[in-house]
Amino acid sequence: MYTVNGKSDKNQLLTEHAPLVKRLAYQLKAKLPPSVEVDDLIQAGMIGLLDAVNRYEDTHGAQFETYAIQRIRGSMLDELRTTDWLPRNLRQNMRRIEAAISALQQSLGRMPNETEIARSLKISLEEYQDMLTEGSGHQLVYYEDYHDDDDHDNFLDRYCSDISGDPLAGLLDEGFKSALIGAIEDLPEREKILMGLYYEQEMNLKEIGAVMGVSESRVCQLHSQAIARVRANLRGQLWTGAA
Repeated sequence: MYTVNGKSDKNQLLTEHAPLVKRLAYQLKAKLPPSVEVDDLIQAGMIGLLDAVNRYEDTHGAQFETYAIQRIRGSMLDELRTTDWLPRNLRQNMRRIEAAISALQQSLGRMPNETEIARSLKISLEEYQDMLTEGSGHQLVYYEDYHDDDDHDNFLDRYCSDISGDPLAGLLDEGFKSALIGAIEDLPEREKILMGLYYEQEMNLKEIGAVMGVSESRVCQLHSQAIARVRANLRGQLWTGAA
């Protein structure tokens, strides 16, 4: 892997790690709406890999693959943010749901059910479930959570104040991980099981539906709702901690 000058052969690094880009792209695509093209993720990932090759130095002490994964994933996430794959109105709807969940949880002293959330939003249960389906690409963490001008939205930036707004570092922060684990533990049992099957067992929505005895579209709704609950829970914890 070295030239006569003792430097890493960049072309060989690119060739050897191209399959890694494709693997990471398909892993990410599995958690995104159908509108996201895997080829776009691969193209962005290759740019990240090239950047990793150009920046990497053997003296870093870390294995190249470990370093490259961070750059590849970062490049893919940059591509998603640039293309705005979840339309603004859908993201606003999911934030409305988060706010309703948070307010109801405080007033009821427990997790609200779907009917209660729909009533709070002044819409029918069917309309609420349609909102959940449309928000199937809703994420736990958005780039805007670190850089939004709206102080009520950048809760992760304030919580992980020592990591300079780096989303990856924020996710690795022990304090954030503890808060996240607690928020997942507070989920209703069925949604907690769903999260485990999806993120730990890496099952797809169809497989989860078969295990849980519900349709794939229902799994999609429950997943969106679980993410909204977790985000609402985290916001509540962090605001309380900051008060």
